[in-house]
Amino acid sequence: MKVRKGLQSIGAISVMTIVTLGALEIVLRIVDLRELREGVSERSLSYRYDAELGWMPIPGSNSTVTNARTIQAHHNSLGLRDDEFTLDAKPTILFLGDSFVWGLDAEANERFSELLKARIANYKILAAGVSGYGTDQEYLLLQKLWPQVKPAIVVLIFCTDNDRADNSSNIRYEGYQKPYFTTAADGSLVLAGQPVPKSRLQAIKEDRWVRHSWLVRLAHAVYLKLRHPLLNVPDPTDRLVDNIRQFVEANGGKFLVGLQTSDAALERHLQAVRIPFVSFDGAASYPGASVGGHWTPQGHEFVAERLLRLLSANAGVGAKPRATE
Repeated sequence: MKVRKGLQSIGAISVMTIVTLGALEIVLRIVDLRELREGVSERSLSYRYDAELGWMPIPGSNSTVTNARTIQAHHNSLGLRDDEFTLDAKPTILFLGDSFVWGLDAEANERFSELLKARIANYKILAAGVSGYGTDQEYLLLQKLWPQVKPAIVVLIFCTDNDRADNSSNIRYEGYQKPYFTTAADGSLVLAGQPVPKSRLQAIKEDRWVRHSWLVRLAHAVYLKLRHPLLNVPDPTDRLVDNIRQFVEANGGKFLVGLQTSDAALERHLQAVRIPFVSFDGAASYPGASVGGHWTPQGHEFVAERLLRLLSANAGVGAKPRATE
């Protein structure tokens, strides 16, 4: 009799729990909290979780991305938005950067890297851009790609709008978790934040229970807030640029920098350590802070011309004249 009553009590509690959880699930869906919604961007459409980098494009993926305009994107087997790459005797120029190199708001053939392919015959050109990356993630990506690419020249495209903020935090944009670097007492950089926690939008996309249950979404979001809160560290940008240069030159390559717009502090540092650079002030871009100010096709043409001069003056890269010249 006692056993039966105990089972009945457990059954009643179980039913009440299920009903309560079901009601909470319905309420969360109706309330539609922003923190629990599934986002749509170039990152959530064709990128996946990466424990070392935070996020990385899915090799072989295709997507339609709408920002200031709608474009088509394809990633090769390296996870880069470029043609398939094969390492051979022909030297490679690798452009390292974020969405400006990835080409947000630009079709593949409109990007500065594609325009340079038609002008520079003696080099392969590879666009190693990933939207949202800071210089810290770009440094880690370069090390990861190096054995497969072994570039002769690396050009870092620095986004003056947000790279310093990217480099100073472990969480960016729509709550994406990322690795970061702290500065030790001796001035050296110390990598932190790996393995990178799976971010909210990544979990919604990739984990079945998080995707289909808003209660689980809430639990995961609370876990991230408590276990992996937002951190800010002193800006390590100058040292990151130095580390990238040291890595490239130690592997026999040349290192150059392109600046989205002028950055007086970084320019002083580049001059002091004698890193050749060029700025792209005046490159046409799409208006509006909400779309990120990415270059128009005309802006990419402007950037390509500036880069040609930089490469010619500092790396001996010859170029064919434009067809209109």
